[in-house]
Formats: sequence, C-alpha cells, structure tokens
Amino acid sequence: VQLQASGGGLVQAGGSLRLSCAASGSIYNFYAVGWHRQVAGKQRELVASISRAGRIRYADSVAGRMTISREYARNTVYLQMNNLKAEDTAVYYCAAQSIASGQYSYWGNGTLVTVSS
Repeated sequence: VQLQASGGGLVQAGGSLRLSCAASGSIYNFYAVGWHRQVAGKQRELVASISRAGRIRYADSVAGRMTISREYARNTVYLQMNNLKAEDTAVYYCAAQSIASGQYSYWGNGTLVTVSS
C-alpha cells in the first residue's frame, strides 16, 4: 500500500490549507488513518486520526482548528487546517494503522506546511 500526501504550502497566520492523503488501495482495510507532523529536532506528533469505525481524535493543540475526514470512493483522507499558527509549521505525514498490529505501519511522503507570522 502506498500513501501520497499533498496540499502543503506557505500560508499566512490565520489562513487555511487542506491536506490530502491518497491511498493506492482501500482505506477501509486499515484500522485507522492518521495525520502526523514533525519539526526538525522534535518528536513526531499525532495530529488527528480517523478510525474505520469513524472515531476521530485530535491533539489538544489543533482541536477546534483542524478537521479530519475521509472519502472512501477516492480512498483519500483529508486534513482541513484553519486558523493556522506559526507553531503549526512542520512536515505533515499521513500514515495508516494496521488492523493486525495496531501500529502505524504504512507511511506516506511528507508535505511541508509553513505558516508565516
């Protein structure tokens, strides 16, 4: 399975971006799909996830500003990011959680989000 993330870019603080994560196969085959982000020199952070059952979780730092959603017909998971802040600047990765292991076993490429203040 391959995951392709896109949609990153440069945006001013307060602006919006929508990230897309397109899977080469059905996203229904995964326990969950999540968006993670990483800043150089810091630990990777789980930003948001959506499970096959529809359970959604957000990191406290993005709750109320970001929305994760999915479109089965397109095998795609989205992350709508609103009211972006400078501290949201990071490389964003999508990853799929294996049903068998419960681990995020499949990772896509990263897409860079830069928020200027």
